[in-house]
Amino acid sequence: MGRVEFRRGVLAGAVALCLSLGWGVPGMAATEMTAFKQAVAEAASRNDAIATFYRTRDYAPFWTAADAAERRSALLTALSGAAAQGLPVGRYDPQVLMTMFRDARTLRDIGRAEVEATRMLLQYANDVHSGVLVPGAVIDEIKRKVDRRDPAEILSGFAAAPAPLAYLRALAPHSPEYAQLMREKVRLERLIGDGGWGPTLASGAVRPGESGAAVVALRNRLIAMGYLFHTATQSYDGALQKAVQAFQLDHGLTPDGVAGAGTIEEINVSPETRLQQVLVAMERERWLGNDRGDLHVLVNITDFHARIIDRGEVVFQTRSVVGRNHSDQRTPEFSDVMEHMIINPTWNVPRSIATKEYLPMFQANPNAAGHLQLIDGAGRVVSRGAVDFSQYTARNFPFDVKQPPSRSNALGLVKFMFPNPYNIYLHDTPSKSLFQREVRAFSHGCIRLSDPFDFAYALLAMQTDDPKGVFQAKLATGRETQVDLENPLPVHIIYRTAVSGPKGRMQYRRDIYGRDRVIFDALSAAGVALRPVQG
Repeated sequence: MGRVEFRRGVLAGAVALCLSLGWGVPGMAATEMTAFKQAVAEAASRNDAIATFYRTRDYAPFWTAADAAERRSALLTALSGAAAQGLPVGRYDPQVLMTMFRDARTLRDIGRAEVEATRMLLQYANDVHSGVLVPGAVIDEIKRKVDRRDPAEILSGFAAAPAPLAYLRALAPHSPEYAQLMREKVRLERLIGDGGWGPTLASGAVRPGESGAAVVALRNRLIAMGYLFHTATQSYDGALQKAVQAFQLDHGLTPDGVAGAGTIEEINVSPETRLQQVLVAMERERWLGNDRGDLHVLVNITDFHARIIDRGEVVFQTRSVVGRNHSDQRTPEFSDVMEHMIINPTWNVPRSIATKEYLPMFQANPNAAGHLQLIDGAGRVVSRGAVDFSQYTARNFPFDVKQPPSRSNALGLVKFMFPNPYNIYLHDTPSKSLFQREVRAFSHGCIRLSDPFDFAYALLAMQTDDPKGVFQAKLATGRETQVDLENPLPVHIIYRTAVSGPKGRMQYRRDIYGRDRVIFDALSAAGVALRPVQG
């Protein structure tokens, strides 16, 4: 039975049954009313929001009333489109409602189906608005606070909506990024249905100037992927080199035009894996929500870049270094608000680093790491020679460890603060060579910036006509100085391996921490599935 048949047949039949038994008609049989109410009350009792909703309606029908046709149509249309949103369709399969209403023979049966429709509405609304999963329950390093809609608010909002379908469609993320991901999802589904990109490439580098079978295989793969126009060339010519460079740019690789091992590995990633990345990115976009701030800082961990976004446009970007792929050093995902910057910062060494890394060094040589100071509980600098480090452990080490402001300070000459429980911030670094690496995961978790001064100028330009002069004057003092941002701005630290590029083509990045794999496994367990489409 199709969607139209369901809308006009099954539910209409249920409505007709209600009316034939006297629902809403003066002098209706009390026994039928009681049977319906009891069925609704019993079925709704498992969900407080649904139970309250029907209780306030005195258990009057919501879906099977004679005037609920538009409401029913909106629900069916939304549920039928759940797969397009990358959602677990089994949670709200309209076929289940068809069966329940088709098999209904009594008002008690319809009452149970009525509540099931309401449950599906709430489940769908929650999933499409805020995500299928609870992020922190899947991966502890995702500290994102998801904006979950109140179920009572959803029910009341939908009930009062003059255009029920518009209400349901507005629940999904409004961002252009989400729309781009949905388009990429459709493209990949069709691609998979048509057989994908063809054979994978053999391992081993292929270089400009070469010819032969390996070059032909590379050529054919890039044609299938849309990076190269159809050509019969069997040599690694300039056109093929440009195609390789375009692919490299889209995948976060060094754009040298050489199909080396790393490039071949990324070219060989299947469209099924890319579709998994897109589905995970859609879920992450739902977690992030719509209220991001017209002006905000965006750090994509997998992309190794920090950007300032103004009304959807990138107005500044710089390379970044993120946390190592170690259990206690991976950069967490969360959002907060940047309030100030500190010029000529002191590095207050986190206790975990002080005890795990520096205490063993001090025990081996009390004068090790001479650039650091020991600070006692009274805030005084302690002489290393007066301390017997052998008596201390990570548990009882009584000192703070600090590095005074200097050009060799681990934080460089400026840090950007958005106070948070995870002690994560953006900062300068004296280790500039790392920014030339392709994969830049080297920090203890904080985010190092390649161009921190320019980043500071961009922020200060929002509150002064001479941002460089203001910054440099503070820097020249050599003293630690806090500069408040007159208009604090949101900071979003995200982890996206599928993200739209400036020209609309989807870009992909490596899953450097393995988080996407874990999230897709959880989505799959919840019922999200790859759905190839035959062209």
